[in-house]
Amino acid sequence: MTFFNNPATDTITPPAYSEITDSKFHLELAVNDAGRLIVFHSRPFTKRLSWLEFDMTNSKLDFIMNDGDVRQFGVPVHGDLAKLMQNTYQIMVVQVDEDTMEPEEAVKKKKKKNSH
Repeated sequence: MTFFNNPATDTITPPAYSEITDSKFHLELAVNDAGRLIVFHSRPFTKRLSWLEFDMTNSKLDFIMNDGDVRQFGVPVHGDLAKLMQNTYQIMVVQVDEDTMEPEEAVKKKKKKNSH
């Protein structure tokens, strides 16, 4: 799995696909009222994920990659989910198997709030 860069070299060989256009790349969100968010994704990201940023004004969740690239993946964050997202303080990113949807790897990430 190529979710994270090699810390010794900080390099990565991206998978031969784009998660933005790949129909097998799926991303789902789960959040609870205790301030915990889980992001499930079905394939590795092509770049290293640095942090997530929730824009409360536009109800968008941005994924900030290690090179500064910002991705949104078309994940809607509206209604009750958006309200709960405002208070999240802990995020777990979980890669799941494409076929079984069973967890393969999980890591904690930081989230930044953007209120403009």
